[in-house]
Amino acid sequence: MTKLVAKGAATLGALGLMVAPALAQDSGVTAETQYILNTLLFLIGGFLVMWMAAGFAMLEAGLVRSKNVSMQCLKNIALYSIAGLMFWITGYNLMYAGVDGGFIGSFGPYSFDPVGGNALDTGYSTASDWFFQMVFCATTASIVSGTLAERIKLWPFLVFTVVLTGFIYPIAGSWQWGGGFLSEMGFSDFAGSTLVHSVGGWAALAGALILGARKGKYGADGSVFPMPGSSMPLATLGTFILWLGWFGFNGASQLAMGTIGDVSDVSRIFANTNMAAAAGVVVAIILTQILYKKVDVTMALNGALAGLVSITAEPLAPSVLQAVIIGGIGGAIVVFAVPALDKLKIDDVVGAIPVHLLAGIWGTFIVPFSNADTSYGTQLIGIVCYGVFTLVASAIVWFILKAVMGIRVTEEEEALGLDKVEIGVEAYPEFGIGSGR
Repeated sequence: MTKLVAKGAATLGALGLMVAPALAQDSGVTAETQYILNTLLFLIGGFLVMWMAAGFAMLEAGLVRSKNVSMQCLKNIALYSIAGLMFWITGYNLMYAGVDGGFIGSFGPYSFDPVGGNALDTGYSTASDWFFQMVFCATTASIVSGTLAERIKLWPFLVFTVVLTGFIYPIAGSWQWGGGFLSEMGFSDFAGSTLVHSVGGWAALAGALILGARKGKYGADGSVFPMPGSSMPLATLGTFILWLGWFGFNGASQLAMGTIGDVSDVSRIFANTNMAAAAGVVVAIILTQILYKKVDVTMALNGALAGLVSITAEPLAPSVLQAVIIGGIGGAIVVFAVPALDKLKIDDVVGAIPVHLLAGIWGTFIVPFSNADTSYGTQLIGIVCYGVFTLVASAIVWFILKAVMGIRVTEEEEALGLDKVEIGVEAYPEFGIGSGR
């Protein structure tokens, strides 16, 4: 252990000596230094995005009723783990190996290339790249979890997660990030407003339509009965964790940190990401005050997330004002879309469909507003392709699961809460009364 510590200290010292002069001018950056810095960006970005799993868990735990909190915690740690395994078993290769302008990569487990001097041609450690791409895959599954909360069975959800993370998401991702046909057309989605967030949103929408609403959510006359979440502090904590993780989500999607230009771009991405989220919050607060005469904290939280999703498709090119406009409109989408879904009797427990699907569509479509190298027509084609594929593929999987396993708990089990009937561990046992909230 002492040798490892000493070696690590020596390595950091040597790195510091290399980095300072190397960053003084781009032309002075060696291949080894670029390899180190690019790998470091993947690793830092990756663990920030991994931390978003905690954000989703806390957000969902706060927005569901107390009798379902443990279930949401279990689903989130399970889906993250399943995503990691499936993205290694076949997901990464489906997304990146041999796509070559087509529609799908290759099947099979991913083998990490050797690291060090004999792999400098990659520009980064391949293991760091795999890790960074894997946590994006897990994020997609997290989106589905919140929408379908409080009435879906555990095991059908986990089986769907296997299919989503191992096949649906990687195949869709190959079309753009893997060098597939949409990439050849000029479609642009920098960090995944559509590839990650809308794909998760489409999968969630398919599930919500097939699963149906929670018992008692909607009246026969079209009335909507609120079902308040268990903890606004937890939901707020989850939102701040997601906001923090998004700097890795967008910033590390620059995919390089070996030059002054790259580092400057990452900094600009951080700033635009933050401004879009802030604008989403402020717009949501103002609109809810105007429309409802009271500020809704859940709208403010989702306004932040919608602003983040909206800027994710192009966080580098916009000016600060453009980032504020893009994020602010994302916040407005949430305020108007949540009641619109209720009118359609589509029960989305945490508001993931407005945040991830609709704001993701908005953010992807508006890329040409700040990036002149893209076109609205091509962006629309990409949005439609992802929508049709994900909605149809997800619906097929949900229908099969419904026929084979059943996907919904009984009315009695729903009333008792999934913590008690599905997993036997209540989040707040001292407050439980069997059939209460």
